[in-house]
Amino acid sequence: MKTILVYRDRLLPLSEQAFMRRQYMGFRTLRPCWIGCRTDAPAPDLPGDRRFVGGPGPLRFLRQGAFKQFGWGAMRDVADLAPALVHAQFGRGGALALPMARALGVPLVVTFHGGDAFKDRHYRSGLLPTVFHRRWEALQAYASMFICVSEGVRDKLLERGVRPDILEVLPIGAEPMSRAAGPATQFVFAGRFVEKKGVAVLLEALHLLAGRGITPSVVLAGDGPLLPAMRQRARGLDHVRFVGWLDSAGLAAELERATALLVPSVLSAGGDGEGLPSIAMEAMARAVPVIASDQSGLERIVTESEAGLVVPAGDPARLADALHLMMDPALRGPMADAAQELVCRSYNAPVLSARLESRLLSLL
Repeated sequence: MKTILVYRDRLLPLSEQAFMRRQYMGFRTLRPCWIGCRTDAPAPDLPGDRRFVGGPGPLRFLRQGAFKQFGWGAMRDVADLAPALVHAQFGRGGALALPMARALGVPLVVTFHGGDAFKDRHYRSGLLPTVFHRRWEALQAYASMFICVSEGVRDKLLERGVRPDILEVLPIGAEPMSRAAGPATQFVFAGRFVEKKGVAVLLEALHLLAGRGITPSVVLAGDGPLLPAMRQRARGLDHVRFVGWLDSAGLAAELERATALLVPSVLSAGGDGEGLPSIAMEAMARAVPVIASDQSGLERIVTESEAGLVVPAGDPARLADALHLMMDPALRGPMADAAQELVCRSYNAPVLSARLESRLLSLL
């Protein structure tokens, strides 16, 4: 087997571990070795080995700083692996991995997930340019491919001037699963409590429904900087539960009883937007339909497959109407079937992973 380096500066945030693993679950010829600079979570269950830039010892942080800022020592910790390719996660990861790929003389592929394409601050020059900004032009010139997890990410990179011949859309799917056991008794939101997730809009929609005497059970799973503010906004909504961050098993248990997954995303003030929310694929794999905004990264596939409802972003009244409609079993049933069929047909994670491996092999 040939080794490829998978670069992610943080190995690995809890929120990323499931969808990162799914990218490589179908690999048969290439062996991933994860390379990064720090870890802030328990060791993830990932295929392949792990290494850290800078090696052991008291000088590790100095070596890592020199690597990140100047690319120094790019081969020191990985040359013995004789990697055939570097696959960097996120645009910033691509910029950090660029000196490593150059020093090794191997192809570089970068996967863009959403915020790394949408956030304006990444692409805005400032008094002290970031590593990403300093290397952005060189990254485009050297990289063999930018993988986009959705058409929306590709469109945004085209808008930013990336040449189309290096852009390829390859989503991250979900593993086929058995249908949610039900009964469907609650709506579920799962994600970071940040502006682009649209939780404020969701809570306003729930207040509107409560004013009509409609109080469906709603579970909000996740954490983030806006969590305290969202708890305040939810005052008076006794049918809403904040359950904190959930591991895969805990989230699966909530989805087992889900009427629909709620993805009320908005475009943030800084331009940040969604790529392709991995939780939506996991939900649809269980035959849980989706209520998504038209800024969720899901609007095309949900509309075309009829796997849920799409509403205008930032419109609590339309979101409230969609929640009310989804409570009708006659409407929900066909959407649940369509959601599961969509994942099996077009977003099957092992199949998409094998396709990723095939594309990487074609570059060697």
